[in-house]
Amino acid sequence: MAERADAAGIPVLQPRSPREPEFQEQLAALAVDCAPVVAYGALIPQAVLGVPTHGWVNLHFSLLPAWRGAAPVQHAVMAGDEITGAATFRLEAGLDTGPVFGTVTEPIGPRDTAGDLLERLSVSGAQLLVATLDGIAAGALEPQPQPAEGISLAPKVEPADARVDWALPAHVVDRRIRGVTPAPGAWTTWRGDRLRLGPVIPAPDGPALEPGELLVGSGEVHAGTGKGTVRLGEVQPAGKRMIPATDWARGARPAPGEKVGE
Repeated sequence: MAERADAAGIPVLQPRSPREPEFQEQLAALAVDCAPVVAYGALIPQAVLGVPTHGWVNLHFSLLPAWRGAAPVQHAVMAGDEITGAATFRLEAGLDTGPVFGTVTEPIGPRDTAGDLLERLSVSGAQLLVATLDGIAAGALEPQPQPAEGISLAPKVEPADARVDWALPAHVVDRRIRGVTPAPGAWTTWRGDRLRLGPVIPAPDGPALEPGELLVGSGEVHAGTGKGTVRLGEVQPAGKRMIPATDWARGARPAPGEKVGE
């Protein structure tokens, strides 16, 4: 993005922190009308928020006030939400608390991963952001305060949060894995090593297994959960590439009753 802007003759500022005095001076000198923000990852200080004439407009991938924070899409999938979307709002000192200009909605399909959803929202969200900036420029758009009800938080998902808890019910294991796919990526352990997991499929008619217990069948690898079983999709042993679970099991040869996650 910086390369494209530079090629078009557009000034590019890349401060290590928006608190740097030099950056603030450069921004003021540009006389910016409005500053759009997408997944910036740093809090904008109050002194900088007031520089653009129309403030800073953030594109956030949730229907605010739901899922304020760094990982709204991941948390929406993990929570089992059926619908999400994107919102444009005016940045203020609070975490994603500013008044909203506009929204778009997006259904969450039963097999959607966070990556699938972000890919679709990146398109509809970009269109929303452009429409919002056009509306502000035309003087035809005023942001509305967020509702006081329905607030939920979506903190950054760390690798430790992506470890599968096999004691959870199958449908929860499924959506938690989809919520951290592709990043940071779901994982468990196998014989002391980390085993990365792709999305799984709940198997309502699967065999009765203990949490984490594996059963290799004809063309399928099942894992037990706290309630029900899931069918493994792809797995990635330490230091190797992603492969179908059946191929992995052919080499790993799980013993009867052997478990992942121990």
